[in-house]
Amino acid sequence: MKRSKLLWQIPFLLLLILGTVWVIVSQRNTPYQHNEGFIFGTVYHVTYQYDDDLNDEIVKTLNDVDNSLSPFNKTSIISKINRNEKVTTNKMFEDVFMLAQTISDNTNGCFDITVAPLVNAWGFGFKQGKTPDKHQIDSLRALVGFDKVELQNHNVIKSDKRIMLDCSAIAKGYGSDMVAQMLEKKGIRNYMIEIGGEVVTHGISEKRLPWKIGVTKPSDDSLNVNQELQTVLNVTDKAMATSGNYRNFYYKGGKKYAHTIDPKTGYPVQHSLLSATVLTKNCATADAYATAFMVMGIEKAKKVLAEHPELMAYFIYSDNKGELKVWFSPSLKDKILNN
Repeated sequence: MKRSKLLWQIPFLLLLILGTVWVIVSQRNTPYQHNEGFIFGTVYHVTYQYDDDLNDEIVKTLNDVDNSLSPFNKTSIISKINRNEKVTTNKMFEDVFMLAQTISDNTNGCFDITVAPLVNAWGFGFKQGKTPDKHQIDSLRALVGFDKVELQNHNVIKSDKRIMLDCSAIAKGYGSDMVAQMLEKKGIRNYMIEIGGEVVTHGISEKRLPWKIGVTKPSDDSLNVNQELQTVLNVTDKAMATSGNYRNFYYKGGKKYAHTIDPKTGYPVQHSLLSATVLTKNCATADAYATAFMVMGIEKAKKVLAEHPELMAYFIYSDNKGELKVWFSPSLKDKILNN
């Protein structure tokens, strides 16, 4: 009886083995597509294993994000909110707004999308002007804070019409997440999405290896010419974002002003942390925390990391002698390929 049962099962086992072999061979024969273009004021690169080129759908996805969150797009939802026009928010805007609010709470306000008036005043937004004085900064600080905005019935309610929102420190990461979602819905399991340095990966690369992403060594290189790497990370099945003051800055009156504005003080941050790279499950979260860590500095950032084990970070900072030093989360150690 047992022997006849075993013989009955053999064909099914053979079919299962043959089916598994067919899937593996089929996957190996599926080509990798490579798309790139311009979005959010930067370049995107998307690599994925699929029979068809999906660049049109990638562009549509990114344009949907742009139409929701870009302050440089005059017809976007966020632009209309900033101009106090009547507009109904959509799911993309609401997802980012709620995530930004959560991360603002988790970082004691170091990440805050209401910082736009201060960013503009310092000359890093879409308005250029003179370095603001203390009186102007104090006036603008009164317009900053998540307690001054609320999302109600698909509408943003402001306590003051002069309040403006800026999602630049989370939108690229969110855009990478949205492209990843689109690829996942098509059953794609091997891909890498990068938008202006914000990355989402899954599966394996075209070389049948884990995805490897470099972290650039900090330097006074506002033109982004220097690409010397500090380290290389294995980021398979993770999202990664980097924020740094060493590229986005300007000099005025002999002083260097970084692009990261502290929402609480109203001034550009001045501390030893030069670059913050964050790895976690989604890129919007990594993007926002990387910015928050640049605001708060390395010691406060370590405390936040201790409270959020889902986050991993790689910090590059300058010591008392001006030499580059590195600190990283213990959980990140096995992902660093050239320590």
